[in-house]
Amino acid sequence: MSIELIDLVTQYRTIQPEIDKAVRQVLETGQFILGANVAQLEHEVANYLGVKCAVGVASGTDALILSLRALGIGPGDEVIIPTYTFFATAEAVVLVGATPVLVDIEADTYCLDVRQAAERITARTKAIMPVHLYGHPADMKSLFEVAGAYGLKVIEDNAQAFGAEYGGRKTGSLGDVGCLSFFPSKNLGAFGDGGMVVTNDGEVAERVRIFGTHGWRKKYYPEVIGTNSRLDELQAAILRVKLRYVDKWNERRRDLARQYTQQLSSLSIAVPKEYPQARSVYHLYIIRVKERERVRRFLQAEGIASAVYYPQPLHLTEPFRNQYKPGDFPMAEQASEETVALPLYPEMSSEQVDEVVKAIRQAVFPSLDVARSKRKALR
Repeated sequence: MSIELIDLVTQYRTIQPEIDKAVRQVLETGQFILGANVAQLEHEVANYLGVKCAVGVASGTDALILSLRALGIGPGDEVIIPTYTFFATAEAVVLVGATPVLVDIEADTYCLDVRQAAERITARTKAIMPVHLYGHPADMKSLFEVAGAYGLKVIEDNAQAFGAEYGGRKTGSLGDVGCLSFFPSKNLGAFGDGGMVVTNDGEVAERVRIFGTHGWRKKYYPEVIGTNSRLDELQAAILRVKLRYVDKWNERRRDLARQYTQQLSSLSIAVPKEYPQARSVYHLYIIRVKERERVRRFLQAEGIASAVYYPQPLHLTEPFRNQYKPGDFPMAEQASEETVALPLYPEMSSEQVDEVVKAIRQAVFPSLDVARSKRKALR
């Protein structure tokens, strides 16, 4: 049995008539940039998350960059981010001229360590950017206590956690700004790149919109230097269809995660933790194993895909090596050496979960299966 990490083709086939109809309607209008579907998607996502404003942009990375610019963050400013995340989190800070200040992560959730973040605040710190990694919310209660004490902005990197909740509220709606990614593999994914900025601050939303459309409110009359970062009409139409299914898909992810956790916990394998105040949407199902590459090779031989997110924490990547050294952030470094993502997607079957668990058991405890086979043969 071949089991992919994610199966986007199967997902498309489950809703193919609706997707094809939505795409065809856009093609027939001839309106491909900033059309009705973009405006409607912005309204629908804002309602879903419980915020006042949403602005479609070209990617999740652009959502971060434009949010930082809209909040007035730039040269001379510092933004605290976790060292264990996708590189775009740091990249966006650098690209607006600010300085990313890296901190370690919590061992259980892989999210930003708020206590360490508090220790890194200086007079130049303007914002904290928590990442709701793998679909699990960061510790927002503690983070807001710190941010409030120092007057810092909170920019949520919600690329991997669409639909997740913290304290009964959707992530992305909690901070000053929330940044979404619609990369195809995300829980709510387009058929190409796309992103969105969400906020309750109308002025911030307006600045994001201006910065993302060449710096103008009125076409051909720029007020500032902007860029071209617009969510296109085809992607918006596709996302509007998929938005109707995202809660169902997220609940299925949670069901599959529970099956994984129940079976893998009995093998004493480190599995994801979910805090009581949090509701994860399991963008990825992450376990920790020693001899990770040996385990991955075994899974590959069995036809089971896996992946590593991420093989390097940010502080050990080339752009930051002169500022940090190995050992600075031990939790992130250990995670980068031990974590592995297992197949998980809404269309996955329980039988496929069983197959993955069986292969994990054989890879991690090969002597256990040999012993069981011998006992069975003696009966």
